[in-house]
Amino acid sequence: MASVLLAVFVNGKICKDPKMVSANDFFFPGLNKPGNTSNPLGSMVTLANVNKFPGLNTLGISLVRIDYAPYGLNPPHLHPRASEFLFCVEGTLFAGFVTSNPEDPNVKNKLFTKILYPGDVFVFPQGLIHFQYNVGKTNAFAFAGLSSQFPGVNTIANAVFGSDPPINLDVLTKAFQVDANVIKYLQAQFK
Repeated sequence: MASVLLAVFVNGKICKDPKMVSANDFFFPGLNKPGNTSNPLGSMVTLANVNKFPGLNTLGISLVRIDYAPYGLNPPHLHPRASEFLFCVEGTLFAGFVTSNPEDPNVKNKLFTKILYPGDVFVFPQGLIHFQYNVGKTNAFAFAGLSSQFPGVNTIANAVFGSDPPINLDVLTKAFQVDANVIKYLQAQFK
C-alpha cells in the first residue's frame, strides 16, 4: 500500500515535517552585511521573511535590514499585512508616515515625521504609506521588525506609474490633477 503524504498549510506555507526540521530552519545569516545601494534610489532592503527564513512560519514576525547611501531613499510604500518598527543603527534618517482617508471629509491626511539618530525607534502603523530618507552625508542603516511573517510591500510610485499595462492616462491625470505630459514622463521612469 502506498503511503500518503499530507501537507499542512499554515498562512499559505507548507509546514515542514517535524522530523525534518533542523536548527538551520531557525537561522538566517547575513544581516550583518551591507546591501548594495548602487541604484537610483540609493537604498537596499534585505528581507528575512518566511520565504527566506522557514522558522518564521506561524510566528507572525519578520525582519529587514535597510541600507542607505548618502541621501538614499526607501521610497513611499506600505505593508498591507504588518505594522513596522524601525531601529536606526547608523546615520541620520528622516522617517515618516501619512494617515489615509480620514472619516471626516474636512480633515486632511496628516504627515508624522521624525529625524532618527542611532538608537532611535519609529513605528509605522499597518497599511499606512511610509518612507525613510538618509539626510546625512554618510551611509546609514536600520533594522525593521514587522508584525507578520510575510508583510508584503506595495511601493507607491512603482505600482502607480510602473504597472504593465500602464494605468489609463485619463485616470492618472484626473487623479493627480496634472497635465498628461507629467504622467507620461513619470511612467517613462519605470520602463
